Order: sequence, then C-alpha cells, then structure tokens
Amino acid sequence: MSRLLPLFGFLLLVTLFGFGIWWNTRHDQTAIPSPLINKPAPAFVLPELYDPAVKVSKTDLLGKPYLLNVFASWCVECGVEHPVLQVEGPTLGVQLVGYNYKDAPADAKRWLAEHGNPYHVLLADQSGDTAINFGVYGAPESFLIDARGVIRYKHIGPLTPGVIRRELKPAIAALSKEAP
Repeated sequence: MSRLLPLFGFLLLVTLFGFGIWWNTRHDQTAIPSPLINKPAPAFVLPELYDPAVKVSKTDLLGKPYLLNVFASWCVECGVEHPVLQVEGPTLGVQLVGYNYKDAPADAKRWLAEHGNPYHVLLADQSGDTAINFGVYGAPESFLIDARGVIRYKHIGPLTPGVIRRELKPAIAALSKEAP
C-alpha cells in the first residue's frame, strides 16, 4: 500500500491541475468588476494637455454622455487601440475625452502628433492621482459616462472593433433610452 502513495499523490496533483485549467477556461481572468458602475464618476479638475492653464472638471462635461479613454505614450496596448479610436470614434455618437495618464506632456503631445488625435477634449493627469479615484489599473481603460455624470460602462484593455460592436455601442444606445 505504501508503494501506491506516490501514485495517488501524483493523480491528486494531476486532478487539481486539470481542474485549474478547466476553471480558467470558463472564467475571464481579465474581467475585473468595477464598483463604480452605475455610480457617479469621481469629481475631478484636470488641466487640458495642450493648454494647462485651462482646467476641465467633471461638471464641465455634464449634459452629454462621453467616453473617457485612459491612454499614455508609454503604453504599448494604447498603440493597438489608437487606430481603432481613430476609425470608430466618430461613429460612437458621444464625445471622446482623452485622459493622458502618468505621462510627460511633451511625450504625450509627440505621441499624438505621430498617431493622430481622435479626442474632443484632452485631459492630463501626470501624477495619476485622479486616476486612483476612478479605480484605474493601467492604460488603456475606458469609461462610458452618461449626461448626469454616472459611470455606465468600463472596459479594461484596448477597445477593439469587436468590443465596440458587442459592448460599447449597445451601452451607448442604452443611454438614449434613459430619461434625461
């Protein structure tokens, strides 16, 4: 019997390993639920990237829904997402607000000059302090905020045409059905 203990131990490890693989294939490990969904977006006052003397606050953006897109020049995945925003941004029907995260302004401006600027408004959060209140994990992330300033949707990672079609556009369409 004692000679079979290593075999039973091995079979137990294989079973646990197999269960772990099965579990991970059925659960999206990148889906991190946001406690801010359906709650007011955090208050903020941030400088515009191209004119830091001009400050933009949450209240300045109230009245129309917008997509707050967190990006940075140092972010590799932002380079993947950016061409998608260039093409899809104008079709969304909401204002696209760029949120430059933990980036030197000169680097961000150079990156936008090279890749294009799909944004209606460009905010700069060089310290990243305001991003903490939004629960930002890193760039890119996107938040759909309704006309009353309530977060209705959050996406972590690059927006792709598929994500825009399957998730973002339906979330935007749902905003038009809400009472003002």
